[in-house]
Amino acid sequence: MKPLKTKAQIRAELEAEIAAFEQQGGAVQQVPRGLSGNPHNINLFAHGTIGPKSPNRTLLTDTVKALDDRKHPKASNRPKKPKRVLLKDDFGEPLRWVWEDDVKDAK
Repeated sequence: MKPLKTKAQIRAELEAEIAAFEQQGGAVQQVPRGLSGNPHNINLFAHGTIGPKSPNRTLLTDTVKALDDRKHPKASNRPKKPKRVLLKDDFGEPLRWVWEDDVKDAK
């Protein structure tokens, strides 16, 4: 596996490259903070240069709601069927089966 460079090593390499550039007669320009690299300072998103906006947009909220309703159907109001529950004694040994209307009440 190739060893990764640390941030200090990368910083030292960049400083060496800048120093070599300045020794060859190059100059580094200071750019004011907040100045854009866009020469005309045009907002690309506002003018639609990134892509044309579709005039016919379809809202998907109704479609997504219909899909979710199909995935998770609402509970019906009909009574629940009784469940067969095993009764155990204090030591966990089975005693008998009983029918319970609500499973939450049975232990």
